[in-house]
Amino acid sequence: MNKTYVKMIEEVNLKEPIFIEALPGIGHVGKLVAEHIIHELEAKKFAELYSPSFPPQVFVSEEGLIEPMKNEFYALNGDNGQDYIILVGNTQGLSPEGQHEVCGIILDLVEKYGVKQMFTLGGLGTGQPIEKSKVLGAATTLELAEMLKEHNVTLRSADGGIIGASGLLLGMGMLRGINGVCLMGETPGYFIDADASKAVLTVLLDILNMEIDIVKLEERAEETRKMISKAQQMEREMAERMHIAPGEEDLRYIG
Repeated sequence: MNKTYVKMIEEVNLKEPIFIEALPGIGHVGKLVAEHIIHELEAKKFAELYSPSFPPQVFVSEEGLIEPMKNEFYALNGDNGQDYIILVGNTQGLSPEGQHEVCGIILDLVEKYGVKQMFTLGGLGTGQPIEKSKVLGAATTLELAEMLKEHNVTLRSADGGIIGASGLLLGMGMLRGINGVCLMGETPGYFIDADASKAVLTVLLDILNMEIDIVKLEERAEETRKMISKAQQMEREMAERMHIAPGEEDLRYIG
């Protein structure tokens, strides 16, 4: 493979779908949200994207099966009459050039289906334990920024960028007339954070006027809480041994 390409699996009928991106990032916040929607609403996979910009590796499942590095496109005909394209995957491009090429090809594909609006989902790392995850956001237009505030999303100020596909797709999409927002769940950032995903999912469903059972996500949240408790105990023990204050390091990052 010497160039990025899309493998079509089947044709789908979509009318001006909303595009939702949730590739792996910090805390896997967006990825958990998108995979929950795909599972609960039985979205249909219709295309895969492969690229030499992806890491030179494969995953091996518990059954010993090889899974290549890829991005996957799912189609969803919503009960409210709105169609969606949901992008998930197990990786992002490694280099800036690769990220630009892959995001360009992603936009080429979704444009063919008439996408005019997108949501990108990710996490905002704090590097410290969080009692309750807030959802922060950024938008491509003032109108969308106002819409976020109406849904109790805290707008990001000029305190950093949005790294990776979640930011790049919005920036490149603006140049094509596709507007959108990024929703970011606050997360410590050092584990898969179902609590932050639940916060982002709740806001997203409210904005899109969708209803989904979030019980399974709550189960993941409970597992995460146990993990946090254990991580905090380990941090305290390590801090005592090294004589440093817990949470001293700054791990802020957006993915």
